[in-house]
Amino acid sequence: MTAMIDVADAQKTFTMHLQGGVELPVVRGVTFHVNPGECVVLSGPSGAGKSSILKMIFGNYRCDGGRIGIRHRGALIDLASAEPRQILNVRRDTIGYVSQFLRAVPRVATVDVVAEPLIASGVARPEAQQRAGALLHRLNIPERLWQLPPATFSGGEQQRVNIARGFIPELPILLLDEPTASLDAANRAVVVELIAEKKHHGVAMVAIVHDDEIRHLIADRIVDVTSFAAAA
Repeated sequence: MTAMIDVADAQKTFTMHLQGGVELPVVRGVTFHVNPGECVVLSGPSGAGKSSILKMIFGNYRCDGGRIGIRHRGALIDLASAEPRQILNVRRDTIGYVSQFLRAVPRVATVDVVAEPLIASGVARPEAQQRAGALLHRLNIPERLWQLPPATFSGGEQQRVNIARGFIPELPILLLDEPTASLDAANRAVVVELIAEKKHHGVAMVAIVHDDEIRHLIADRIVDVTSFAAAA
C-alpha cells in the first residue's frame, strides 16, 4: 500500500535567539508512515515532541534533517525541502489540520467560518453553508448560534466549531491535535464517529490524544515518540 505520509529520520532543533543562540534539540530520528484509511496516534509525555512532529508534517516547522514525505496529487513531496509555495499548495489541497485553538476572523458568523474551506475549494456558498449546518448540528451547536461569531462561545463550543471547520473539507490527510480535549462525553463520541467516517473514505490521519479511552477507539497504530525525544 502506498503511504500518504512517510516520515524518515526527521529531526528538529530550536535556536533560542534571545538566549545567545542556545540550541534546544526537540526530536531526532522520527520515522513512521501512515497509509490511506489509517489513524496513527502519537503518544508520550508532555514535552516529548508530539506537537512539533505534527507541525513538521503540516509544514509549520521546517525540520532540520530527514524527510517529511506527503503524497500530494499522486506525487511524493518532501516538505523538508519544499518551496514555500509548494507547502501552501499541499496545505490547501491535501492536508487538513484541527488545532487546539480556533483561529477565526472576528465578527464572521459561525456557519461561514465552518463553510469557508468548502467555498475556497469551489463549492457554491448555499451548499457549503448547508453542509456546515449539518456538521454543526451533529456537534450539538444549536442553530440559533450559527449566525453568531464563535468568539462569543464557550471554550467547548469553540472547539466544536474548530472540529467542524477541520473535518468539513474532503482532503486525503487530516492532522488532529487534541481534538477532544475540551469536550464532554457526548461530543467526544461524535468526534470518534467522524474519525471513523474519514477512515472509511480513505483519509490518512495523525492524531495526538491524551485520553486513553479515545486513543484506543481511534488508533490503528500508536507511535511512542519518547524514542524520538532528543534528550533520550
